[in-house]
Formats: sequence, C-alpha cells, structure tokens
Amino acid sequence: MITLVTGGTKCGKSSYAEKVLEGFEGEKYYVATMNPTGDDAKEIIARHLEMRRDKDFVTVECLRDIGNADVPEGCAVLIECMGNLCANEMFIGPNVHKPAEKIVEGIRRLSERTAELVIVTNEVGCDGISYSADTKAYISQLSEINCKIAEFADNVVECVYGIPVVRKGSSVC
Repeated sequence: MITLVTGGTKCGKSSYAEKVLEGFEGEKYYVATMNPTGDDAKEIIARHLEMRRDKDFVTVECLRDIGNADVPEGCAVLIECMGNLCANEMFIGPNVHKPAEKIVEGIRRLSERTAELVIVTNEVGCDGISYSADTKAYISQLSEINCKIAEFADNVVECVYGIPVVRKGSSVC
C-alpha cells in the first residue's frame, strides 16, 4: 500500500503520515531526507524527532538515491519528504539531469520491498510568485514527482489546516 500525503507548510502532513502507520505491527522505518545544515533544519529535525519519540520508528537518513534506502524487506516506511529529496538530488553532490525520473524510479523500487509506504511531499507552485531559474526548475521537478507518484499511489491525501482531505483512494486513519 502506498499513501502520498501532501499539503502546505505546517499543515499536519507529518502527524497524519505517522498515524497511517500507527497500527502497523512490523518494523517501522522513518527515512529522513533533510540535509541537516543550518539552524532552521536543525529545529525541524528536532521537532520531528520529538514527534516520533515512543512511536517505534527506526530512523534512517537518506539524502539521495531513495531506491537504495537501507530498510528491510516487508517493513513499513515513512519518507519525510520529497521536497528535501528533490532539492538534494538537484543541488547537493553530483548534478542529476532528471531528478524526477530518478526519484520516482527509486520510490517504485522501494515500494516493491515494503509492506506499507507513506510518502510526505509539499504543495508547490501555487503562489504565482516569480522565481529564479533554479527555483522554477525545482518546482517543476517536484511537481512532476508528485504527479507521477500520485498516479500509482493507492491513496493520496491532502492535509489542509490539519484536516486530511482524501483526493484518491480512502482515508487510512
């Protein structure tokens, strides 16, 4: 089962994603994609660690190459989040020509090994603000990732002001 959770900033995506896996009886892995540089990143990471405390998640960092995330067969995986992963593939390390293709293929490979896969992403490109060429490219790639994952996901849920709104499939919690 694949569930894609989307929405704006601080709208309850992470909380909802964790609730999806509350009843899972096997091993649960949290695949963290945030590059831990800067005060903001460190604050976000600390907040997410606190949210997961006592929820039996094993945290695995995977800044790039999501298809190679170090998780065992048959486990549940929560990926937090596609926005960070896309930025990492585009701007950290070797430049990836088509990051959307690489990430979507990696998600497909990962989904074949997992019993449950919950993917958190961000809503981008809706504000109408003019951006630099790099930011426009990032928005385009993340939008492509979101659309392609939504196509093969079993469930797509948008969190709006902390309220989960089912866009495809059904509410899983």
